[in-house]
Amino acid sequence: MSIEDILSGVLQGGNLVVLLLAGFIILAILLGVRIVPQSEKHVVERFGRLRAVLGPGINFIVPFLDRVRHKVSILERQLPNASQDAITADNVLVEVETSVFYRILEPEKTVYRIRDVDAAIATTVTGIVRAEIGKMELDEVQSNRAALIATIKGNVEEQVDDWGIEVTRAEILDVNLDQATRDAMLQQLNAERARRAQVTEAEGKKRAVELAADAELYAAEQVAKARRIAADAEAYATQVVAKAIADHGLSAAQYQVALKQVEALTALGKGEGKQTIVVPADALDAFRNAFGMLKGRSE
Repeated sequence: MSIEDILSGVLQGGNLVVLLLAGFIILAILLGVRIVPQSEKHVVERFGRLRAVLGPGINFIVPFLDRVRHKVSILERQLPNASQDAITADNVLVEVETSVFYRILEPEKTVYRIRDVDAAIATTVTGIVRAEIGKMELDEVQSNRAALIATIKGNVEEQVDDWGIEVTRAEILDVNLDQATRDAMLQQLNAERARRAQVTEAEGKKRAVELAADAELYAAEQVAKARRIAADAEAYATQVVAKAIADHGLSAAQYQVALKQVEALTALGKGEGKQTIVVPADALDAFRNAFGMLKGRSE
């Protein structure tokens, strides 16, 4: 073998080593550089033990020693809607439909402490819902749904905290009753409506009686007021006559009497039998006395 053949073999072997070395470097770079999406976190193990948790962006690990074992999504998740039976404090069987939203904050806890996180959360929610509804009566469950949801959410958060999970929202979608309970509630509702109608009718009658009594009282007050005004006027007239008698003596009294007689005759002449006039025997004397007194008063 010539020297040229030996040199050619060495060169070919050197090229192979270079190629192998270059391939090794490229593979190490590929294994050592990890790009994690924004919506994920990666759990890295070394020889079967937890090494690190890689966050979003470019991360570096030791090639051939570190391996990404779990890729965990940190997006918010929704459990499938679940229905569970519960008994209220007043012994009413209800069917509660719930929905829970959560997200994983610490994937190292989630992957090493719980196998099926969805099933574990669903079981926890079922137990808490039954326990909380058992403390409340049916009317409270229907009217205080917001407070019940807040209580359930807080209790679930306490239970799943060791799993690295955050419960973002819990909802009670519906509370269903059995048919017998519905019929009983419908009868109770109809009875309550009838009672309210009777109360409203009774209150209306009572108000009508009160208004009628107020009207009668007002009418009586007005009649009394009119009578009082008439009495005051009559008393004033009497006072005027008495004063005239006191000032002018008997002539003033005779004048008033004569004037009344004239007014009575005038009124009698305006009646329906005005063709026949009844004149007292002393009518002329009355007129004469009245005119004489008027003349004397004018002088």
